Amino acid sequence: MSALRLARAFTARDRVIKFAGCYHGHADALLASAGSGVATLGLPSSPGVPTATTAHTIVCPYNDLDAAAAAVAQYGEGLAAVIVEPVAGNMGVVPPEPGFLEGLRTVCDASGALLVFDEVISGFRVARGGAQERYDVTPDLTILGKIVGGGLPLAAFGGRADVMDQLAPAGPVYQAGTLSGNPLATAAGISVLRRLRDPQVYDELERRGARLERGLSEHGPLEGGHVQRVGAMLTLFMTDGPIRDFEDVQRCDTERYGALFRHLLERGIYVAPSQFEAMFVSLAHGDDEIDRTVEAVGDFFGRA
Repeated sequence: MSALRLARAFTARDRVIKFAGCYHGHADALLASAGSGVATLGLPSSPGVPTATTAHTIVCPYNDLDAAAAAVAQYGEGLAAVIVEPVAGNMGVVPPEPGFLEGLRTVCDASGALLVFDEVISGFRVARGGAQERYDVTPDLTILGKIVGGGLPLAAFGGRADVMDQLAPAGPVYQAGTLSGNPLATAAGISVLRRLRDPQVYDELERRGARLERGLSEHGPLEGGHVQRVGAMLTLFMTDGPIRDFEDVQRCDTERYGALFRHLLERGIYVAPSQFEAMFVSLAHGDDEIDRTVEAVGDFFGRA
């Protein structure tokens, strides 16, 4: 919400492009075609939101650069920002296709709109520098969530100095928060960031994520399961083909995923309860836990 307010003030424009299935919090203008809990509960995206608010939100399919470029061509003069999860995590894990993020950078540069990466999920999880480091695409603004506070309530956004200079108290764009600068959360966040300086952290996360992906993929193609992973983010979709956008996700068998969740929970394995979420591999998950999970998923597919 605050990042988009800043983008609108900096560009003196109103419109925003977002992508179907990406969730950016429950601010009014961003609930259009949202993922996460909105998709899980099957709710209309924006009841209770004034029509005039959503009128400034243009929704494009994720991974469809042609659609985004066409929208920029149509609305470019009034376009403040393009906001995107650089690795989608709120409709399950959907990686950006080659050229997608680079193309968004190009069309934003051409139109004067700001490129905003929502790295609330991907930040520090797919690389120390987030998805922008992994894919070598630099946005104008970056949004981070609880991970920046070591899991405690905290969030942050930052970006280009000339844009951030417009933010109060240096500039005229107001923002505030009850937990801003909370000493407990900031201390936890600093501790996590220090730990992440060690490159072995990401080498090990990649190895463990790949071990889980490899194990699940042995069972996935049987009976309609498909695994997608980026770094420490992973989803086992209940479908027999790759997922590239929200439309593909909506064709997945969510009831069967729910059955898998209950099957695993009965065996002491707690994964995301929704098909529209991601599994997060951490350094607390050793090879034994990963192999036990793979075995339990294999048992499910064997019975299903």
